[in-house]
Amino acid sequence: QVQLVESGGGLVQPGGSLRLSCAASGSILSIYTMDWFRQTPGKQRELVALITVSGTTQYRDSVKGRFTISRDNAKNSVYLQMDSLKPEDTAVYYCNTNSMQFNWGQGTQVTVTS
Repeated sequence: QVQLVESGGGLVQPGGSLRLSCAASGSILSIYTMDWFRQTPGKQRELVALITVSGTTQYRDSVKGRFTISRDNAKNSVYLQMDSLKPEDTAVYYCNTNSMQFNWGQGTQVTVTS
């Protein structure tokens, strides 16, 4: 059974940075387009960024120029570098394949507040 584990979240002031990590056991992530999602209470989970097998990236408009998704196939991991964080980035962040085929991990909480 594939297990996704997200980490790296925390409490940060506006303008700060965090680097999220997504590790997987039970599967090789390098064969999948991988996504980062986020969710706030009462709202649907939304796509933040994705990275294809070839390394092509896409971002939702609100994070373009601030977030960078990357992958390290040797470490079977995917990352999300988040810079210039804003309060509206506060959410629980999750990773999964583009087709959301794995069970969701516990996510990692990102809180941006002064």
